Amino acid sequence: MRIALAYSGGLDTSVIIPWLKERYQAKVLAVAVNVGQADDFLRLRDKALRSGADDVWIPDCRQEFLEEYAFPMVQAQARYEGTYLLGTAIARPLIASKLVEGASRYQADAVAHGATGKGNDQVRFEVGVMALNPSLAIIAPWRLWDLKGRLDEMRYAAEHGVPVDSTPASPYSRDENLWHVSHEGGILEDPTAPVPDDVYTWTASPEKAPDDAEQVHVTFDKGRPVSLNGTPMDAPQLVSALNEAGARHGVGRLTLVENRLVGIKSRGVYETPGGTILYAAHHALTTLTWDRELAAFMRDLGNRLARLVYDGLWFSPLRATLTQAAAVANASVSGTVTVKLYKGQAEATAVHDVPQSLYSPELATFETSQFDHQDAGGFIRLWGLSSQIHGQVSRQTVTS
Repeated sequence: MRIALAYSGGLDTSVIIPWLKERYQAKVLAVAVNVGQADDFLRLRDKALRSGADDVWIPDCRQEFLEEYAFPMVQAQARYEGTYLLGTAIARPLIASKLVEGASRYQADAVAHGATGKGNDQVRFEVGVMALNPSLAIIAPWRLWDLKGRLDEMRYAAEHGVPVDSTPASPYSRDENLWHVSHEGGILEDPTAPVPDDVYTWTASPEKAPDDAEQVHVTFDKGRPVSLNGTPMDAPQLVSALNEAGARHGVGRLTLVENRLVGIKSRGVYETPGGTILYAAHHALTTLTWDRELAAFMRDLGNRLARLVYDGLWFSPLRATLTQAAAVANASVSGTVTVKLYKGQAEATAVHDVPQSLYSPELATFETSQFDHQDAGGFIRLWGLSSQIHGQVSRQTVTS
C-alpha cells in the first residue's frame, strides 16, 4: 500500500508517518506544499525522511497560492464572520489539490492528513480530495488512533525517535503561509486569558511599534495588487514586502472566538499584516469605482464566499460562480491607494489615478456645481410617495 500524507513537519504529521507505516505496512510519501511558510525545506525533507517517510515531494506553490486563491478573497472582500481573512482556510484547497497530484505521481492508494476530528481542516482536505479524485481512500489518524492529545503525541514521538519541535512548555499549534500565521492551543483556549506576548511571531506590539507613521502606495489592476511604492512586483514579493511593513507597525493582529463548521467554538490568534493592508486599500478603491447597488451586492457575495471557503467547499460550482462574479465586478477596480501604517492600524488615506472612478468633484462640491437643487423636490416626492400614502392610511385608521 502507498499513502500520500499532507506533511507540515509539525507534531501531528511527524508522528503520523511511523503510525501509518506500523498500522498499514505502507510506504509513505510526504507532500509538503510550499505556500510561503518560513521553513527550511532541506531540513524539512530530512526531518520527514528521519521520521520514516519513503519519499518527499515539496512543490513551490507560492505564486499560485496568492494569485489563484488569496487574491480572489481580496477582490471579494471575503471575511469569515466579518473579521477573519481566511489565511488557513484558503490554503487548504491548494494543499488538497497537491496532495491528490502527489498521490497520482506516487501511484498511491490513499491520502492522509493530520487534522483533528474537532477541526475544520479535516473537512477542507477531505472534501477537496473527494472532489478531485473520489477513488482515493482517505485516512484521518486523529479519528482512528488512541492518542488523546499533544502530550500523548510528544510521548509517542519520543518513543519512536521522531524529531519534533513542540514541547509541553510551548504547546501552541501554528499554521503559517505567505498570507498569515495562526496560533491555537495552550492558554489561548481560555477566553478569559489575555494573549501572552510570546504568542506573536510576526508582528510588533502596537504599543512598541514606531512612533512615526509609514505610508505605502499599493497599485491595483482589476482588483489585483501589481506594484508597491511604484515598483512592479510579483505576488510573493509584494505580499512579503507588505508583511514586513505591516509587521513593523503591529498591523494585522486578530484574536477571535469563531464558530467552527463542526459546531464547536474555538479561540485563535491571527497575524495577517500584508493581507490587512491589501483589504483596506482595495476597499478604498472600490468606494470610487462601485456604485451603491454593486457595493451592497459584493458585501453579500463576500460573506457567502467566505463561508464557502471556511467550510471547505472551494471545489464547488457556487464558489466558482462567486469568484467569477467578483472578477467581473473588479474590472473597474484599478488605481493606486496610499495606506498609512501606525500603531496597529492600516488606514487608506488617499486614492489616485483611478481611470473608472465614479466620483465627480463637480457634482459633489458644496460650491457652485452642475447639480440643480430644484431637481431634488420631485425626486423626494416620488421617493417618499409610498411613505406618504402609508402615513395617510395609518392616520385615518387611528382617527376613525
